[in-house]
Amino acid sequence: MPAEKSSAVRSRRPAPPRSAGRGSPAPRTRRGGVRRLYEQARRAWDRPLTAYYVILGSSLLITVLGLVMVYSASMIQALNIDKSSTYFFGKQFVAAVIGGALMLIASRMPVKLHRALAYPMLMITVFLMVLVQVPGIGLSRGGNQNWLYLGGPFQLQPSEFGKLALILWGADLLARKQDKRLLTQWKHMLVPLVPVAFMLLGLIMLGGDMGTAIILTAILFGLLWLAGAPTRLFAGVLGFAAVIAFLLIWTSPNRMSRLSCMGIIGEPDPDDGCWQAAHGIYALASGGWFGSGLGASVEKWGQLPEPHTDFIFAITGEELGLAGTLSVLALFAALGYAGIRVAGRTEDPFVRYAAGGVTTWIMAQAVINIGAVLGLLPIAGVPLPLFSYGGSALLPTMFAVGLMIAFARNDPAAKAALAAMRRPGVRWKTMRRRVTKRPSGER
Repeated sequence: MPAEKSSAVRSRRPAPPRSAGRGSPAPRTRRGGVRRLYEQARRAWDRPLTAYYVILGSSLLITVLGLVMVYSASMIQALNIDKSSTYFFGKQFVAAVIGGALMLIASRMPVKLHRALAYPMLMITVFLMVLVQVPGIGLSRGGNQNWLYLGGPFQLQPSEFGKLALILWGADLLARKQDKRLLTQWKHMLVPLVPVAFMLLGLIMLGGDMGTAIILTAILFGLLWLAGAPTRLFAGVLGFAAVIAFLLIWTSPNRMSRLSCMGIIGEPDPDDGCWQAAHGIYALASGGWFGSGLGASVEKWGQLPEPHTDFIFAITGEELGLAGTLSVLALFAALGYAGIRVAGRTEDPFVRYAAGGVTTWIMAQAVINIGAVLGLLPIAGVPLPLFSYGGSALLPTMFAVGLMIAFARNDPAAKAALAAMRRPGVRWKTMRRRVTKRPSGER
């Protein structure tokens, strides 16, 4: 009995902790926490309304931050022309309000109405682009004749609306041909998409606007890529466009000087074409990690030309530092990734082509603008989308963002999520599983 009692007591004693050796479960490590965070982020990104919120939030944040930087970067420019320090900011704010209304209208329009607008928008845009070349009607700025005078301080650049017109018309054209299974033939893929795009490019190049022509070419290639153009066909069109671009650059001393400014080192003369590129690098270099402070830029006091338009990213780096520029890049990356998600998850060919075209437009223009400021690409004279000063560029871009918001809302899963959120007594935790509110005290 004593032996049995002592063995029972020993059996009740807690076992000593086992060391983490071979055959024992591994302790919870940092890798497990990272994996858990990754799974949570992946589940959050897979929710039906994620693309909708990301497109809406990132575009609005870019626009608001752009308004702040336009005000800061344009104050000295406005005083130099005997205007109020808020002159450029006021015009940009009016354009942002109008663009916000256009974005709201576009986000509420059905897809069929967007398709119905494709041909009228293309014809009106071509008509306005022809008017630009009429002497006495078109205006010339910076050596490029691509503006129409609207009265007062307002002007219009029709070529900016040509980007949106080409996307809507090209998406509708390719969607109808895909429904008829004609895109397997190369002539149906190219005609009339490529001739119409070349017509728009010709009208733009008559005014000397090489930057807008590059963006329009990127949109054309994006549409052909989404349509599944064969590699040989795609390479042929790309090679032909490259030859034309080379000839246009080679025959223009101004464009050749811009090309030679890539990676410039040293201090150029004020009359040198590389003056702007060099001082853009100086502005970024002097910003440091967190910048000199909002409104404290030195380069905008006459050293850097066009600080509120083409080179507003340089002023952002000088005043907000690396943190500010990385924030802008992160917002554009989020907007582009959400656009790719909308284009990749839809079954509607028009939505896929239009969303892919808009994403190509915004991302290509952002890369070209930021690359020029960083000295990695030639200065093309294109604004930073939603960020730089310019109502003619802001209005069609915000309408295009509203277009993507409409596409994100029209996704079947997103429609179901929005309908459930509006239903009384229902809340959504994960946007996948509906959870009904319970009375207080009930478990």
